[in-house]
Amino acid sequence: MPAQWRCGWLRKSNRVMACREILEKGCQALGITLSRQESIDRLVCYYNELLKWNRRMNLVAQASEQEMVESHFLDSLTLLPHLGSLGRPELLDVGSGAGFPGLVLKAVWPELDLTLVEPRAKRVTFLRHMVRSLQLEQVRIIDKRLEPAMAGQLPTFVCITSRAVASISDFLELAAPFSPPGGMVICMKGPKAEEEISQWQRDRPASPYALRNIVSLTLPVSRATRKLVIFSRIRE
Repeated sequence: MPAQWRCGWLRKSNRVMACREILEKGCQALGITLSRQESIDRLVCYYNELLKWNRRMNLVAQASEQEMVESHFLDSLTLLPHLGSLGRPELLDVGSGAGFPGLVLKAVWPELDLTLVEPRAKRVTFLRHMVRSLQLEQVRIIDKRLEPAMAGQLPTFVCITSRAVASISDFLELAAPFSPPGGMVICMKGPKAEEEISQWQRDRPASPYALRNIVSLTLPVSRATRKLVIFSRIRE
């Protein structure tokens, strides 16, 4: 049963209709184009399940509908335009939590080969539930912390990301064993991005990464600022 059929009964809900409107308007404001008609349906289903599970376990902080859709779903989707340039659609999401940003991106781009790293058992249970509910394939969930010693157990990934897991310096060091030459790392940051970049330049002068771009964004409802700090690996 396709995800949009499974969630079709939700369309009469005021809550779900509001979620759909926030997603559609938010994507338009951010210049994000979703290529499939069922993409919004999948995200609405995801949102509804997140709310239900959040009543029983603390997956994300309590917030208004607009805040939750914007800060988790729209924020995750800001990576989508920057993944289109990948030689192959592949992403390692470190510290995924309840699936942000990786599982949101997979929901709208099913061809994405996705690996989620999340050590907390409750969140892993939710991630597995959502993969089944959205009928997603090519999703691997690693239920432990990413460590350098795992380099021989995992392949390298053409793109690695995280959302506020660590400072830029620490995250690039963590990502290095899993990043091939030419590989991309996208750090999702807020207002302190420039400070963290300066710290990385000062503390890691021999870093194997080069800073390629800083993409500044403003979320459409809260007007909160976001920065995507994009690096590429230039040497072993």
